[in-house]
Amino acid sequence: MAAPGKFTEKEINPLVSLDEWEEDVLQRYPDPDTIAKEKSKEEYRNYDEPSRDTVREFYRLNHTHQTYEFVQQKRKDFLQFNRKEMTVWDAFNFLNQLVDDSDPDTDLDQFQHLLQASEAIRADRHPDWMVLTGLMHDMGKVLCLFGEPQWAVVGDTFPVGCAYSDKIVYPEFFKHNADYSDPVYSTKYGVYAPNCGLRNVSMSWGHDEYVYQMLKDYLPEPGLYMLRYHSFYAWHREGSYDHLLDDHDREMLKWVKLFNPYDLYSKCPTPPDWKQLRPYYEDLVAKYLPSTIKF
Repeated sequence: MAAPGKFTEKEINPLVSLDEWEEDVLQRYPDPDTIAKEKSKEEYRNYDEPSRDTVREFYRLNHTHQTYEFVQQKRKDFLQFNRKEMTVWDAFNFLNQLVDDSDPDTDLDQFQHLLQASEAIRADRHPDWMVLTGLMHDMGKVLCLFGEPQWAVVGDTFPVGCAYSDKIVYPEFFKHNADYSDPVYSTKYGVYAPNCGLRNVSMSWGHDEYVYQMLKDYLPEPGLYMLRYHSFYAWHREGSYDHLLDDHDREMLKWVKLFNPYDLYSKCPTPPDWKQLRPYYEDLVAKYLPSTIKF
């Protein structure tokens, strides 16, 4: 272990691929093969020598360091959005620096993956704001390009500031978290009131919360829930944390459930035809988003 406040390369990037954690998600929650047209669900995340050790190490770090105080510090730092200001299209070029050849599902860049997700949503005739949500949902991964470790960018998300649910993946690793035995943070409600609503709950830090905060003034409420909670599997797949939900959260759950498979199962080897798609997406972005976005 490195000195306090410092991390080794393995502690920063324990995964082989930035998206390797999704392999674990797909094994935990295999969905019917309704969106992926060119692969069966069994073919996704198929490594010749799959290693659970890297994912376990990822979650050991995630569960150890994602404390309530850590999240508040990251929110204070990154939600100033004072690092870059770019057009959406320049932002996609920036995001494409995260291309990882070790991902077995696709050799496409990040933008093309997002196009596949948004095109799958459009093909099913969902509203155009949901198509845009699909296009933008991984934009928060630019956090890696700002020096954030993988475990503070991707992974299943969960509330901090209250007791951790045993429905969160690898719950045994929370015993290393400073909040695990805190007299307040370790209680059922922690710093929250019963049924306070998720909008009043601090989630573990990562790309979901970051992109939500980035776009919260521009998309309808269902799209914002999709952005903010698509990695909150303990809620939308396991039904945990009902004691923190309000009626609005319960109403929005159907939208998060609707979106999630388009994220997980839209990868395929056929690249989108950007020349053909460009006019549609340029008009769509201009309809909902400002000319530049702050990061």
